[in-house]
Amino acid sequence: MASEFLVDSQLRLEFLQGMDLDGNPIYKTKTFNNLKTTATPENIQNVALAIANLQQHELMRVQRTNNYDIVAG
Repeated sequence: MASEFLVDSQLRLEFLQGMDLDGNPIYKTKTFNNLKTTATPENIQNVALAIANLQQHELMRVQRTNNYDIVAG
């Protein structure tokens, strides 16, 4: 049976940059590597809001990306 092991995490913030000529939203992202794998959703949200307060554009989405190693067991 295979097992998975959490290797690393990333924090991705998506900001509303503005609108294009057709009125569709333009989003820009900022990605932060080496997020602690033990960080809780509350910790991540607090950090995301702190970073967003330093930005010019409105924060639209906070995402966490986890990467796993899969090994045969």
